[in-house]
Amino acid sequence: MTNKKGRTGAVRKKGLGKGVGSGGQGRQALEGRGPTPKAVDREYHPAAKAKAARERYEAAKARHQRGGAGAGGGQGQSKRKTDESELVTGRNAVLEALRTKIPATTLYIAARVEMDDRMREIMRIATNRGVAVLEVMRQELDRMTDRDTVHQGVVLKVPPMEYAHPMDLLEEVLDRDETPLFVALDGVTDPRNLGAIIRSVGAFGGQGVIVPQRRTASLNSASWKTSAGAAARIPVARASNLTQTLKELKKQGLFVVGLDGDGDVSLPNLDLAGRPLVIVVGSEGKGLSRLVTETCDAIVSIPISAVTESLNAGIAASVALYEVSKLRAAEAAAE
Repeated sequence: MTNKKGRTGAVRKKGLGKGVGSGGQGRQALEGRGPTPKAVDREYHPAAKAKAARERYEAAKARHQRGGAGAGGGQGQSKRKTDESELVTGRNAVLEALRTKIPATTLYIAARVEMDDRMREIMRIATNRGVAVLEVMRQELDRMTDRDTVHQGVVLKVPPMEYAHPMDLLEEVLDRDETPLFVALDGVTDPRNLGAIIRSVGAFGGQGVIVPQRRTASLNSASWKTSAGAAARIPVARASNLTQTLKELKKQGLFVVGLDGDGDVSLPNLDLAGRPLVIVVGSEGKGLSRLVTETCDAIVSIPISAVTESLNAGIAASVALYEVSKLRAAEAAAE
C-alpha cells in the first residue's frame, strides 16, 4: 500500500524501526477550526450588536449617575461615588434647595410632567446654574427613590451632606449676637422625624440641629422631603459623642433641657426659655438615654391627655420649640 499523492496526515511506517512523523502537522489539519463562536461574540451578528447597544446604554447611565457628565451642560468633572449622593424629592424641597444654591449635579424631570409655577422656577434656576437636566420616564424616578417617597415628578441629585461641628455652629450664632436655640437628637432614627424637626427649628427661631455620629437618622431624601426645604437653611451638626458635646455646650453657658413624659418641670413653666438653650429629644420608644438624662440641667414634660401615652419625636420637638418661642416673645415684650 502506498499513500495517495497530496494526502496529509497519513504516514507509512517502514518496518518496525524508528519512524519519521509529520511533526503534528497532519493532526492539526484534522482538528479543524474548533466550535462555532456564540452569536453574541460574532461582531456582525444581530445578537452581538444588541449586546453592544446594551453596554453603551449602561455606560451612559453610569455617567449620568456620576453627575450628568456629557449631558445637559454637565462639566464632566469627577464626582464622588453614586451611593454617597443624596436625592432631594418633591417640588417644594427641590425648589428650596435650588433657591439656596445647594450644590447640585443633576435634575431629573419626569416625561410629560405637569408644569406649574414651581416647576417653571425649578427649570429656570437649574438652567441658569448649569445643572444637568435630564428628562426620564416616571418609572425611572420611582426606581431611583424610596418606595414610599412621593417625588412629584422631580428629583434633584446633590452631593453628600456636609455636617457642621457643634462648636462651630455655636460660634456662628454668637457672632450674629443671637441667643442660641438648638435641638439635639438622642436615638431618633427616623429620617422623617429629623426632617420635621429641622422644619420646626426653622419655623420657631432655632439655629441648628445636633445629631450623634451613630444610631441616628441622617439627611436623605426622606428628611429633605419632610423638611419642605428647611434643610437647605438650617445647619445640622454631627457630634462624635453626644454626651460630651452637651457637657461642652454647658461649659459655654448653654442650658440643656431634655424632653421626657416623666419630667419634673412642665413645659409652660420653663423659666429657662429665654436663656441659651439646647432641647434634647429622645426616641419615641426608649426616650432619653441614661447618660444624656444625667447630663441635662432639667427634664421637662409636655402636658398631654391621658388617652395618649407619648408624642412622636418630631411633634414633641415642635411643641417645645413653639412654647420656647412664645415665652421668649413674652419676655422681649415685657422688656
